[in-house]
Amino acid sequence: MLVDSHCHLDYFTEAEIEAIVARAREAGVGRMVTIGTRVGQAEKVKALTERFPDVWGTVGVHPHNAGEPEGMPTTAEIVALADHPRVIGIGECGLDYFYDKAPREAQQEGFRRHIRAARETGLPVCIHARQADDDILAILREETAAGGAFPFLLHCFSSGAGLARGALAMGGYLSFSGILTFPKSPEIRAIAAEAPADRILVETDSPYLAPVPLRGKRCEPGYVAHTAKVLAETRGLGIAEAEALTTANFFRLFPKAA
Repeated sequence: MLVDSHCHLDYFTEAEIEAIVARAREAGVGRMVTIGTRVGQAEKVKALTERFPDVWGTVGVHPHNAGEPEGMPTTAEIVALADHPRVIGIGECGLDYFYDKAPREAQQEGFRRHIRAARETGLPVCIHARQADDDILAILREETAAGGAFPFLLHCFSSGAGLARGALAMGGYLSFSGILTFPKSPEIRAIAAEAPADRILVETDSPYLAPVPLRGKRCEPGYVAHTAKVLAETRGLGIAEAEALTTANFFRLFPKAA
């Protein structure tokens, strides 16, 4: 079985979702996690998890949306949003200094609130990190020192080796998307090859980042098989081994989905 640990099913039209989930099942995907990006979107995420037995969800506010009029929820409000039997994680949250769509101070405060909600609920926090490695690592360390360890996943990993090493040293996990398959991603493949075997997952981040050989197409959860194949090659594993490994890691990090 394969798991797409990070996708955005609600970004597809209502008419498309049934077929997309069916194609994922045909590709051997046994679990899909549809990800929260806004407070107002949380009910749609929950509805999708109730509709499909193999779909689970997270709730949170993407750093792009941290400065929107809807506002960043408090830690208590994030905890309340997560109070649902099929919500298995907090986020996605984090920092994005590439697009800088929200003030960095708002992104940082939102990130800390999500971490505190993750600690309070025991659910893992799903982290978006883009061109903000130093601040991501600093906040992870500060929050760990202040309140203790918490489970977390750096999703769609495309950062540097320093952030990977620092996160792994704190018990974090790394998830690899279609970026792993791109010809210009040797550094990401090197990180995937060297990471501890019990700390790696795969995802699509669909509808974005379709893997090779499907570049240019709109991505969907079934395409995670192509990323798993490259991960297997990168680590010198058979495909079945890579699938079993990443699925076991998923259930360890997200036990609520078992």
